[in-house]
Amino acid sequence: MRRPDILWIVTTQWRAQAMGYAGDPNARTPQLDRFAAESIHYGQAVTPHPFGPFARAAILTGVPSPKNGVRDYFDALPADARTIADELGAQGYATAFFGKWHLYERDRRAGLVGPAHARLVVPPGRRGGFEFWEGFEGGFLLNDPWLHGVRLPEPTRFAGYQSDVICGRAAGWWAAVGNRKSDTRPRFCVVSLEPPHPPYDAPVPPGGARCDPGAIVLPANVPRGGDIEAVARRELAGYYAHVEATDRAVGRLLSAVRGDPAVVVFTSVHGDMHGAHGVFRKGWPYEESVRVPLLVRVPGAGGGISSPALVSLLDLPAMTRRWAGGERPAPEAGAKVQRISMPSVVGLPRQCDRAWRGVRTRTRKLVLAEDDVPWLYFDLERDPGEQFNLRDDPARAGEMDELRREIEQREDAVRPG
Repeated sequence: MRRPDILWIVTTQWRAQAMGYAGDPNARTPQLDRFAAESIHYGQAVTPHPFGPFARAAILTGVPSPKNGVRDYFDALPADARTIADELGAQGYATAFFGKWHLYERDRRAGLVGPAHARLVVPPGRRGGFEFWEGFEGGFLLNDPWLHGVRLPEPTRFAGYQSDVICGRAAGWWAAVGNRKSDTRPRFCVVSLEPPHPPYDAPVPPGGARCDPGAIVLPANVPRGGDIEAVARRELAGYYAHVEATDRAVGRLLSAVRGDPAVVVFTSVHGDMHGAHGVFRKGWPYEESVRVPLLVRVPGAGGGISSPALVSLLDLPAMTRRWAGGERPAPEAGAKVQRISMPSVVGLPRQCDRAWRGVRTRTRKLVLAEDDVPWLYFDLERDPGEQFNLRDDPARAGEMDELRREIEQREDAVRPG
């Protein structure tokens, strides 16, 4: 039997809650709602690190940060890091990457938003082992992106909305490789999109309507009546516009691969706080930042399945290896706990102000600060909005001790040597 084609679609800052199928009244996601009905929905999925480079390195290697070599925001993925592309390439897959990389050496003095990082050339030896690569390091240009790679030795600007451009070019590669009579290898493709990452006021293509900030339905954990609410409403209006626009782009890519017996994954590297608990952006250990959408469509496995499994994106390479070997997913399988952490403080505006490490279960979450003192402890079953920090409740000391042991045991498991 021919091994299955595999497609990862990875967005940025798309939190798990921001989906129509997840019940978000603000989210217009008809394409992904349809895809969810055909897929296994891992509703408890988390990112191992709720910040771009740390998460991207972990997702590609299956090794948590900083063990994978990425401890600081500006750290590059080491040239000798072994990725899922290396592994599947060695097994006879045609491998390709499209879109945002964010894992090469960046100039700390250059502006993060704009052409400096968008036009930074990632050399062939630093492209994670992908046979075909076409993307950009960063720049947060949600419109008219610069791309370079195998077919584009120099950065070239492409007109259009970034998600449309990247998905369109990935669909072209997918079709071209699939139609080659001389190349019967199965395909593994990663499509990496920036939206719905800020700038949230960036234009979106015609076809959708920007939300009225005053009509946004805010969760209860966003403080009301001040600047936080005003900023949250304004930013969320743009955020949901980019959610809708990227949903359309992803829908076109899904249509292009619909006739193929492919395993298709949709997820995001992390979420966004959007004013919850009075904070913004990512890096925080709260649900809005660490929980991500994870939809997996596997030929013959059925759809519309909601899985309670405690899956982390750190598990994605191992899951992919099993799919490549012909295994079907076990929706009920999963770990006892999910390990989450921020290896270092990212000195950018509005991001989390401390490094931390923690564990999450379906019903509990414990987060330790750098000094190993409990920072946050939540009963997710009774308090899904995480509005009551129970770290000082003596009745919870036993529960916290048990979860603290899980943190130490799991760190021993990944510690070098």
